[in-house]
Amino acid sequence: MVKVKICGITNLEDAQAAADAGCDALGFVFYKESRRFISPSRVGKLVAQIPGNILRVGVFVDGKEKDIRWAQDLCRLDMLQFHGEEKPEFCDKFKDCKVIKAFRIRKMRDVRGVSRYDTYAYLFDTYIRGKLGGTGEKFDWELVKDFDRGSHEIFLSGGLNPKNIRQAIEIVKPDWVDASSSLEAIPAKKDHKKVAEFIKVAKS
Repeated sequence: MVKVKICGITNLEDAQAAADAGCDALGFVFYKESRRFISPSRVGKLVAQIPGNILRVGVFVDGKEKDIRWAQDLCRLDMLQFHGEEKPEFCDKFKDCKVIKAFRIRKMRDVRGVSRYDTYAYLFDTYIRGKLGGTGEKFDWELVKDFDRGSHEIFLSGGLNPKNIRQAIEIVKPDWVDASSSLEAIPAKKDHKKVAEFIKVAKS
């Protein structure tokens, strides 16, 4: 069964709603330029109040190693998601961690360089010029349909919602699906009904 990550969590209410609905992981964005930014200090307090079986994912964009390590320890992160222009050499510094490297997909050439990275997982997101994620737009899933994942887990992101998630899973067959802005009532605040419906359909 596919696992579900609800990303862009900014408050305890949304975290609890996603956990109650059966998500497998919560994503916290530590990139200050994002509308869904939340500080590591706030997340450190928040994660103490959610079930221990829910995985905690920190999302970083071209961060410094020392800052990432600090947030990892403070927030007890289970996975590190690198969503910027991080090079393979930088990712290799975190071999002791489960690293998810994100790739913004526009054309097949964007897929070809993925295998240069030896990380725990690859995340495929939508390429929108000037935006690093959270666009609510999907990409052509056929571009990654036949991707040779080897031993790496695959996260599928980009405009996923309760209406298209079943088709996305059928085409890509990801290990994880990841949604954020498409499940919001307003920016940085989740619509709990959409979250619950998304998780239900994804896991069915």
